Amino acid sequence: MEHVVVVGAGLAGLRSAEALRAAGHTGRLTVVGTEPHPPYNRPPLSKAALTAGVDIAELRFPQRAATGDVHWCLGTSVVAADLGAGRLTLSDAAELDFDGLVVATGLRPRRLTLPGPVPGRHVLRTLDDARALAAELGPGRRLLVVGAGLVGMELASTAVDLGCPVTVSAPEPVPLLRALGPEVGGELARRHADRGGTFLLGRLPVRYLGADRVTGVEFDDGSQVAADVVVEAVGSHPEVEWLAGNRIDLANGVRTDGHMAVLDTDGRRVQGVVAVGDVAGFPYPRFGGGTHRVEHWSLPTLTGRHAARTLLGLEQEPLDLVPTMWTEQAGIRLDGQGLPGLADSWELVQGDWATEFHALGRHGADPVAVLGIGDVRGLIKRGRELGVPSAG
Repeated sequence: MEHVVVVGAGLAGLRSAEALRAAGHTGRLTVVGTEPHPPYNRPPLSKAALTAGVDIAELRFPQRAATGDVHWCLGTSVVAADLGAGRLTLSDAAELDFDGLVVATGLRPRRLTLPGPVPGRHVLRTLDDARALAAELGPGRRLLVVGAGLVGMELASTAVDLGCPVTVSAPEPVPLLRALGPEVGGELARRHADRGGTFLLGRLPVRYLGADRVTGVEFDDGSQVAADVVVEAVGSHPEVEWLAGNRIDLANGVRTDGHMAVLDTDGRRVQGVVAVGDVAGFPYPRFGGGTHRVEHWSLPTLTGRHAARTLLGLEQEPLDLVPTMWTEQAGIRLDGQGLPGLADSWELVQGDWATEFHALGRHGADPVAVLGIGDVRGLIKRGRELGVPSAG
């Protein structure tokens, strides 16, 4: 394979480039990335980086010798792809030919389309997002986080530490409901409240208040929350528009098989094209074999290795993963394994909710996730038992 192009210069793109060299690719290797920055670590953006300073030198991943000859095309995006012809069109109208393609474009934040002023409204995904937000946070600065998912809740915790009065709003009755379930979400909400956080739940924002700059938000029940800064943490979109017109399955990111090979709308492999990281949806055999798109930090490395071998035609078994995750907020670290979003019931299996605990999530009778605070070794052991279908 003469020329492989990796589209996306985040962790997934970096790990894919490293894996291609490790698997034996000696041809040209180009990584195209929209941001001007080299690959960097994103999880600290909602935590330590906001308090210690958003510094690319501290956050960037080290360059390995094996990828020293990779051509990094940064500050450029791919706007269209002709997979049949093996050609990409870049944002500067240049064209880039390839024999192998790695889709590693990841996600972009959803934005609220509400009336009202724009200044004072933020999202948090990139290093530049974090820099802009950090400049507005500080003691006494009122923060409203719209959305109570993992990013929103981590950010709320960090802002409390910075001395900000914080309110978190969400349409759900419990924070982190879809990500972690009602029991764990409720317990984390209690810990946030104990540290000074405020919640407005079961409400939808309808408009931003203010003239030249946001001064607050009005909700669907007529209530208003004053704010100096608002962060929209309402989920994300897979970055897949540039792949339109190629008859590939883009219903939820990029659908692949268990080898990370991209599939067309008829379920057939698109030759020479793989997808990695949180833009890729692929089968999870331990969890009923359904296709899932998981947004956890460990996925880029695992999928990048598999995709590289697939692209180079090397033999391997399909991926059979139990995803792992963690979150740091409200003074604790919570670890998890499996697919918590699949669980329709949760059982306390160790400790108690108010201190340290392990909780087992089930879909019907089948275990699909474990979550816990404390005893990480024990939690890992429980995770090894996940995905075993119930008898009968």
